[in-house]
Amino acid sequence: MSQIIEKPFLDDIRQEHLKHVKAIVRTKYGSPDVLHVKEVEKPIPNEVRGVLVKIYAASANPLDWHSMRGAPFLARTSEGLRRPKNPGLGTDIAGRVEAVANNVTQFKPGDEVFGRSTGGFAEYAIARENRLALKPANSSFEEAAAVPVAGLTALLALRDYGHIQPGRRVLVNGASGGVGTFAVQIAKSYGTEVTGVTSTRNLDMVRKIGADHVIDYTNEDFTKNGEHYDLVCDCVGNRSVSDYKRALNPQGICVIVGFTKLSRLFEHMIMGSLASKTGSKKIRFMGNPKIVQKDLVFLKDLVEVGKVVPVIDRGYSLSETAAAIRYLEEGHARGKVIINVFQE
Repeated sequence: MSQIIEKPFLDDIRQEHLKHVKAIVRTKYGSPDVLHVKEVEKPIPNEVRGVLVKIYAASANPLDWHSMRGAPFLARTSEGLRRPKNPGLGTDIAGRVEAVANNVTQFKPGDEVFGRSTGGFAEYAIARENRLALKPANSSFEEAAAVPVAGLTALLALRDYGHIQPGRRVLVNGASGGVGTFAVQIAKSYGTEVTGVTSTRNLDMVRKIGADHVIDYTNEDFTKNGEHYDLVCDCVGNRSVSDYKRALNPQGICVIVGFTKLSRLFEHMIMGSLASKTGSKKIRFMGNPKIVQKDLVFLKDLVEVGKVVPVIDRGYSLSETAAAIRYLEEGHARGKVIINVFQE
Protein backbone atom coordinates (compact mmCIF):
# COMPACT_ATOMS: atom_id res chain seq x y z
CA MET A 1 0.00 0.00 0.00
CA SER A 2 1.47 3.33 -1.03
CA GLN A 3 2.29 6.03 1.47
CA ILE A 4 0.83 9.44 0.75
CA ILE A 5 2.49 11.54 3.41
CA GLU A 6 3.74 14.95 2.29
CA LYS A 7 7.42 14.62 1.28
CA PRO A 8 8.77 17.26 3.69
CA PHE A 9 7.51 15.15 6.61
CA LEU A 10 8.27 11.72 5.20
CA ASP A 11 11.86 11.41 6.40
CA ASP A 12 10.96 12.58 9.90
CA ILE A 13 8.09 10.12 10.16
CA ARG A 14 10.25 7.27 8.86
CA GLN A 15 12.81 8.15 11.48
CA GLU A 16 10.08 8.05 14.12
CA HIS A 17 8.91 4.74 12.68
CA LEU A 18 12.27 3.23 13.56
CA LYS A 19 11.41 3.83 17.17
CA HIS A 20 9.63 1.08 19.02
CA VAL A 21 6.52 1.72 21.05
CA LYS A 22 4.55 -0.40 23.49
CA ALA A 23 1.41 -2.29 22.53
CA ILE A 24 -0.70 -5.14 23.86
CA VAL A 25 -0.40 -8.17 21.58
CA ARG A 26 -1.58 -11.79 21.47
CA THR A 27 -0.66 -14.63 19.15
CA LYS A 28 -3.49 -17.00 20.06
CA TYR A 29 -7.00 -17.04 21.47
CA GLY A 30 -7.56 -17.59 25.15
CA SER A 31 -7.88 -16.03 28.59
CA PRO A 32 -6.33 -12.67 29.53
CA ASP A 33 -3.11 -14.60 30.09
CA VAL A 34 -2.52 -14.51 26.30
CA LEU A 35 -2.08 -10.72 26.42
CA HIS A 36 1.43 -9.31 26.64
CA VAL A 37 3.11 -5.92 26.40
CA LYS A 38 5.49 -5.90 23.44
CA GLU A 39 7.75 -3.38 21.74
CA VAL A 40 6.46 -2.89 18.18
CA GLU A 41 7.32 -0.56 15.34
CA LYS A 42 5.57 2.78 15.54
CA PRO A 43 2.77 2.77 12.94
CA ILE A 44 2.76 5.12 9.95
CA PRO A 45 -0.49 6.67 8.66
CA ASN A 46 -1.49 5.57 5.16
CA GLU A 47 -4.19 6.23 2.58
CA VAL A 48 -6.75 4.08 4.44
CA ARG A 49 -5.91 4.68 8.09
CA GLY A 50 -4.64 8.18 7.71
CA VAL A 51 -4.50 9.51 11.26
CA LEU A 52 -1.70 8.62 13.68
CA VAL A 53 -2.91 9.10 17.25
CA LYS A 54 -0.80 9.22 20.38
CA ILE A 55 -3.15 7.41 22.73
CA TYR A 56 -3.65 8.83 26.20
CA ALA A 57 -6.50 6.52 27.17
CA ALA A 58 -8.44 3.56 25.84
CA SER A 59 -11.42 1.67 27.20
CA ALA A 60 -12.29 -2.01 27.37
CA ASN A 61 -15.49 -3.49 25.98
CA PRO A 62 -17.05 -6.96 25.88
CA LEU A 63 -16.21 -6.79 22.18
CA ASP A 64 -12.54 -6.89 23.18
CA TRP A 65 -12.73 -9.97 25.36
CA HIS A 66 -14.84 -11.82 22.80
CA SER A 67 -12.11 -11.03 20.27
CA MET A 68 -9.43 -12.10 22.76
CA ARG A 69 -11.08 -15.46 23.41
CA GLY A 70 -12.33 -16.01 19.86
CA ALA A 71 -15.73 -16.73 21.35
CA PRO A 72 -18.38 -17.34 20.33
CA PHE A 73 -16.68 -19.30 17.55
CA LEU A 74 -18.61 -17.35 14.92
CA ALA A 75 -16.47 -14.34 15.81
CA ARG A 76 -13.48 -16.12 14.29
CA THR A 77 -14.91 -15.85 10.78
CA SER A 78 -13.59 -12.30 10.70
CA GLU A 79 -10.86 -12.55 13.35
CA GLY A 80 -9.13 -15.70 12.06
CA LEU A 81 -10.17 -19.32 12.57
CA ARG A 82 -7.08 -20.76 14.27
CA ARG A 83 -5.37 -17.64 15.55
CA PRO A 84 -6.08 -13.90 15.40
CA LYS A 85 -5.08 -12.24 12.14
CA ASN A 86 -4.32 -9.01 13.97
CA PRO A 87 -2.15 -9.38 17.07
CA GLY A 88 -3.40 -6.08 18.50
CA LEU A 89 -6.45 -5.61 20.69
CA GLY A 90 -8.60 -2.68 21.73
CA THR A 91 -11.09 -0.42 19.99
CA ASP A 92 -11.96 2.77 21.93
CA ILE A 93 -9.27 5.45 21.99
CA ALA A 94 -8.71 9.08 22.93
CA GLY A 95 -5.54 11.04 22.34
CA ARG A 96 -3.71 13.61 20.23
CA VAL A 97 -3.13 13.53 16.51
CA GLU A 98 0.59 13.19 15.83
CA ALA A 99 0.62 12.95 12.02
CA VAL A 100 -1.83 12.65 9.13
CA ALA A 101 -1.73 11.34 5.59
CA ASN A 102 -2.05 13.80 2.73
CA ASN A 103 -5.69 12.89 2.05
CA VAL A 104 -6.82 13.72 5.60
CA THR A 105 -8.68 17.03 5.71
CA GLN A 106 -10.51 17.10 9.05
CA PHE A 107 -7.64 16.73 11.50
CA LYS A 108 -4.16 18.11 12.00
CA PRO A 109 -1.30 17.35 14.40
CA GLY A 110 -2.15 18.48 17.91
CA ASP A 111 -5.91 17.94 17.63
CA GLU A 112 -7.44 16.08 20.57
CA VAL A 113 -9.65 13.29 19.26
CA PHE A 114 -11.63 10.23 20.30
CA GLY A 115 -13.12 7.34 18.39
CA ARG A 116 -12.29 3.87 17.18
CA SER A 117 -9.07 2.27 16.00
CA THR A 118 -7.87 -1.30 15.56
CA GLY A 119 -5.24 -2.14 18.15
CA GLY A 120 -6.19 0.62 20.56
CA PHE A 121 -4.42 -0.89 23.56
CA ALA A 122 -1.13 0.71 22.56
CA GLU A 123 0.87 3.89 22.83
CA TYR A 124 0.13 4.78 19.19
CA ALA A 125 -2.44 3.64 16.64
CA ILE A 126 -3.56 4.64 13.15
CA ALA A 127 -7.25 5.29 12.59
CA ARG A 128 -9.59 6.01 9.73
CA GLU A 129 -10.47 9.69 9.52
CA ASN A 130 -14.21 8.98 9.52
CA ARG A 131 -13.99 6.99 12.77
CA LEU A 132 -12.71 9.90 14.82
CA ALA A 133 -14.14 13.16 16.12
CA LEU A 134 -12.77 16.04 18.12
CA LYS A 135 -12.75 15.23 21.83
CA PRO A 136 -15.46 16.88 23.96
CA ALA A 137 -13.92 20.11 25.23
CA ASN A 138 -15.01 19.47 28.82
CA SER A 139 -13.84 15.84 29.00
CA SER A 140 -10.60 14.25 30.08
CA PHE A 141 -9.01 11.72 27.75
CA GLU A 142 -10.26 8.98 30.08
CA GLU A 143 -13.85 10.19 29.85
CA ALA A 144 -13.65 10.56 26.07
CA ALA A 145 -12.21 7.06 25.66
CA ALA A 146 -15.23 5.67 27.52
CA VAL A 147 -17.68 6.94 24.90
CA PRO A 148 -17.29 5.36 21.43
CA VAL A 149 -18.49 1.74 21.43
CA ALA A 150 -20.72 1.88 24.53
CA GLY A 151 -22.15 5.30 23.72
CA LEU A 152 -22.84 4.45 20.08
CA THR A 153 -24.39 1.11 21.05
CA ALA A 154 -26.80 2.86 23.41
CA LEU A 155 -27.60 5.63 20.92
CA LEU A 156 -28.30 3.29 18.01
CA ALA A 157 -30.32 0.90 20.17
CA LEU A 158 -32.58 3.68 21.41
CA ARG A 159 -32.80 5.87 18.32
CA ASP A 160 -32.41 3.64 15.27
CA TYR A 161 -33.74 0.31 16.56
CA GLY A 162 -36.08 1.52 19.30
CA HIS A 163 -37.42 4.68 17.61
CA ILE A 164 -37.36 6.56 20.90
CA GLN A 165 -39.79 9.47 21.28
CA PRO A 166 -40.34 12.11 23.99
CA GLY A 167 -42.80 11.12 26.69
CA ARG A 168 -42.37 7.37 26.20
CA ARG A 169 -41.71 4.93 29.02
CA VAL A 170 -38.25 3.39 28.64
CA LEU A 171 -36.66 0.60 30.66
CA VAL A 172 -32.94 -0.12 30.62
CA ASN A 173 -31.96 -3.58 31.88
CA GLY A 174 -28.33 -3.59 32.99
CA ALA A 175 -28.45 0.12 33.71
CA SER A 176 -25.16 0.25 35.64
CA GLY A 177 -22.92 -1.28 32.94
CA GLY A 178 -20.94 0.35 30.17
CA VAL A 179 -23.79 0.55 27.65
CA GLY A 180 -26.49 0.86 30.31
CA THR A 181 -25.10 4.04 31.90
CA PHE A 182 -25.11 5.70 28.48
CA ALA A 183 -28.56 4.35 27.63
CA VAL A 184 -30.12 5.84 30.78
CA GLN A 185 -28.64 9.27 30.09
CA ILE A 186 -29.32 9.30 26.35
CA ALA A 187 -32.92 8.20 26.94
CA LYS A 188 -33.37 11.06 29.42
CA SER A 189 -31.96 13.50 26.86
CA TYR A 190 -34.89 12.56 24.61
CA GLY A 191 -37.39 13.54 27.31
CA THR A 192 -38.52 10.06 28.28
CA GLU A 193 -39.46 8.47 31.60
CA VAL A 194 -36.64 6.07 32.38
CA THR A 195 -36.56 3.02 34.65
CA GLY A 196 -33.19 1.42 35.34
CA VAL A 197 -32.79 -2.21 36.37
CA THR A 198 -29.64 -3.02 38.32
CA SER A 199 -28.30 -4.67 41.46
CA THR A 200 -28.73 -3.38 45.01
CA ARG A 201 -25.30 -1.77 45.25
CA ASN A 202 -25.83 0.27 42.06
CA LEU A 203 -29.30 1.69 42.73
CA ASP A 204 -28.05 5.07 43.95
CA MET A 205 -25.64 5.45 41.04
CA VAL A 206 -28.36 4.75 38.48
CA ARG A 207 -30.58 7.35 40.17
CA LYS A 208 -27.75 9.89 40.07
CA ILE A 209 -27.28 9.55 36.33
CA GLY A 210 -30.94 10.38 35.75
CA ALA A 211 -33.19 7.35 36.07
CA ASP A 212 -36.69 8.31 37.23
CA HIS A 213 -37.26 4.88 38.74
CA VAL A 214 -34.95 2.01 39.70
CA ILE A 215 -35.61 -1.69 40.09
CA ASP A 216 -33.41 -3.99 42.14
CA TYR A 217 -33.41 -7.19 40.11
CA THR A 218 -32.48 -9.21 43.22
CA ASN A 219 -35.87 -8.30 44.74
CA GLU A 220 -38.16 -7.61 41.79
CA ASP A 221 -38.71 -9.05 38.29
CA PHE A 222 -39.41 -6.25 35.83
CA THR A 223 -41.23 -8.68 33.53
CA LYS A 224 -43.70 -9.72 36.23
CA ASN A 225 -44.44 -6.60 38.27
CA GLY A 226 -47.35 -5.43 36.11
CA GLU A 227 -45.52 -2.44 34.62
CA HIS A 228 -45.32 -1.98 30.86
CA TYR A 229 -42.94 0.00 28.68
CA ASP A 230 -42.86 1.47 25.21
CA LEU A 231 -39.18 0.65 24.81
CA VAL A 232 -36.95 -1.85 26.58
CA CYS A 233 -33.21 -1.60 26.03
CA ASP A 234 -31.71 -4.83 27.37
CA CYS A 235 -27.95 -4.67 27.85
CA VAL A 236 -27.84 -8.11 29.47
CA GLY A 237 -29.93 -10.33 27.21
CA ASN A 238 -30.79 -12.84 29.93
CA ARG A 239 -34.58 -12.98 29.54
CA SER A 240 -36.84 -14.99 27.25
CA VAL A 241 -38.77 -13.56 24.33
CA SER A 242 -42.03 -14.17 26.19
CA ASP A 243 -40.67 -12.19 29.17
CA TYR A 244 -39.91 -9.21 26.94
CA LYS A 245 -43.35 -9.34 25.33
CA ARG A 246 -44.98 -9.38 28.76
CA ALA A 247 -43.11 -6.19 29.75
CA LEU A 248 -44.01 -4.25 26.60
CA ASN A 249 -46.98 -2.04 25.83
CA PRO A 250 -48.86 -2.73 22.58
CA GLN A 251 -46.63 -1.47 19.73
CA GLY A 252 -43.70 -1.60 22.15
CA ILE A 253 -40.15 -2.43 21.09
CA CYS A 254 -37.45 -4.40 22.90
CA VAL A 255 -33.89 -3.93 21.65
CA ILE A 256 -31.36 -6.49 22.92
CA VAL A 257 -27.73 -5.36 22.82
CA GLY A 258 -26.01 -8.02 24.91
CA PHE A 259 -26.13 -11.73 25.59
CA THR A 260 -25.14 -14.05 28.40
CA LYS A 261 -25.51 -17.46 26.72
CA LEU A 262 -25.49 -18.62 23.10
CA SER A 263 -28.84 -20.31 23.63
CA ARG A 264 -30.38 -16.97 24.55
CA LEU A 265 -28.64 -15.26 21.64
CA PHE A 266 -30.14 -17.67 19.12
CA GLU A 267 -33.53 -17.48 20.81
CA HIS A 268 -33.55 -13.70 20.55
CA MET A 269 -32.41 -13.72 16.94
CA ILE A 270 -34.80 -16.44 15.74
CA MET A 271 -37.81 -16.41 18.06
CA GLY A 272 -37.64 -12.65 18.47
CA SER A 273 -37.83 -12.20 14.72
CA LEU A 274 -40.79 -14.57 14.46
CA ALA A 275 -42.60 -12.86 17.33
CA SER A 276 -42.07 -9.48 15.69
CA LYS A 277 -43.73 -10.67 12.49
CA THR A 278 -46.81 -12.08 14.18
CA GLY A 279 -47.72 -9.38 16.69
CA SER A 280 -47.57 -5.68 17.45
CA LYS A 281 -44.66 -6.03 19.88
CA LYS A 282 -41.19 -6.04 18.34
CA ILE A 283 -38.13 -7.94 19.66
CA ARG A 284 -34.91 -6.89 17.95
CA PHE A 285 -31.34 -8.08 18.46
CA MET A 286 -28.64 -5.53 17.72
CA GLY A 287 -25.16 -6.54 16.63
CA ASN A 288 -21.95 -4.54 16.92
CA PRO A 289 -22.52 -0.85 16.21
CA LYS A 290 -21.14 0.80 13.12
CA ILE A 291 -18.91 3.75 13.87
CA VAL A 292 -20.42 6.73 12.09
CA GLN A 293 -18.64 10.04 12.54
CA LYS A 294 -21.81 12.13 12.76
CA ASP A 295 -22.97 9.95 15.65
CA LEU A 296 -19.65 10.46 17.45
CA VAL A 297 -20.20 14.20 17.03
CA PHE A 298 -23.77 13.83 18.33
CA LEU A 299 -22.45 12.12 21.48
CA LYS A 300 -19.71 14.76 21.79
CA ASP A 301 -22.39 17.45 21.82
CA LEU A 302 -24.39 15.63 24.51
CA VAL A 303 -21.30 15.38 26.67
CA GLU A 304 -20.39 19.03 26.19
CA VAL A 305 -23.83 20.25 27.30
CA GLY A 306 -23.79 17.93 30.31
CA LYS A 307 -26.63 15.64 29.23
CA VAL A 308 -24.26 12.66 29.21
CA VAL A 309 -21.43 12.16 31.71
CA PRO A 310 -19.32 9.04 31.15
CA VAL A 311 -19.27 6.77 34.21
CA ILE A 312 -15.85 5.28 34.94
CA ASP A 313 -15.43 2.38 37.33
CA ARG A 314 -11.65 2.11 37.51
CA GLY A 315 -8.47 2.61 35.54
CA TYR A 316 -5.50 0.39 34.74
CA SER A 317 -2.11 1.04 33.18
CA LEU A 318 -1.26 -0.37 29.76
CA SER A 319 0.82 -3.11 31.39
CA GLU A 320 -2.26 -4.06 33.47
CA THR A 321 -4.55 -4.56 30.46
CA ALA A 322 -4.93 -8.28 31.16
CA ALA A 323 -6.17 -7.48 34.66
CA ALA A 324 -8.59 -4.90 33.22
CA ILE A 325 -10.09 -7.43 30.81
CA ARG A 326 -10.28 -10.03 33.58
CA TYR A 327 -12.22 -7.60 35.76
CA LEU A 328 -14.55 -6.68 32.90
CA GLU A 329 -15.28 -10.35 32.25
CA GLU A 330 -16.52 -10.76 35.82
CA GLY A 331 -19.56 -8.71 34.80
CA HIS A 332 -19.70 -6.33 37.75
CA ALA A 333 -18.12 -3.17 36.29
CA ARG A 334 -20.01 0.03 37.07
CA GLY A 335 -19.75 1.99 33.86
CA LYS A 336 -16.51 1.78 31.94
CA VAL A 337 -13.06 0.26 32.56
CA ILE A 338 -10.24 2.51 31.33
CA ILE A 339 -6.69 1.80 30.17
CA ASN A 340 -4.45 4.79 30.95
CA VAL A 341 -1.60 4.93 28.45
CA PHE A 342 0.11 8.32 28.54
CA GLN A 343 -0.39 10.78 31.38
CA GLU A 344 -0.56 14.54 30.91
